[in-house]
Amino acid sequence: MNFTQIYTTRKLEKTITKSIVEKSETENKILGEWNATIFYVDRKKCWLIVNKLTKYLLILSDIKTPELKNITQIFTETFHSQLENDGIEIDYETLSGIIGEIKLCETNNDRSANGSLNNCMYSIDDWIIDYGSFENLPFRKINSGLNSSPNQMLEWKYPKEVMKETIEEMNLTK
Repeated sequence: MNFTQIYTTRKLEKTITKSIVEKSETENKILGEWNATIFYVDRKKCWLIVNKLTKYLLILSDIKTPELKNITQIFTETFHSQLENDGIEIDYETLSGIIGEIKLCETNNDRSANGSLNNCMYSIDDWIIDYGSFENLPFRKINSGLNSSPNQMLEWKYPKEVMKETIEEMNLTK
């Protein structure tokens, strides 16, 4: 079975300490590692997650502690929905097999990934001001906007382009 590690920032780690596991498996061979931070909208916990290889971003909205036992399903469904929204086709079952089980790990202090997360938080803060309340926030649209911004670390490519190339290279499209 595949495993996908999501390394948490200290801020997120403090809110989910019981769900943190030791990193024992090797990283996901196809999509690599992910890093996550937490932000709040109207006192609801939201996660911003970035893929280390592609800088592809994913927002998980309104994550409650009891739902963490289903984090693999929540992550996979949200990721699949976002990929479709960004025009990247992949079968849900194929994606689910690639991701396998999500393991939430303590921080790996990846300054590059944390810098990407912090930069995106500025844009998210602007969207929160523009849209107002949690119920009005179009998370898929915001997510697509973040993945449609050129990234210097990707030689000015868009994260969604790099994710699409990664999936196509593995012959994982529908």
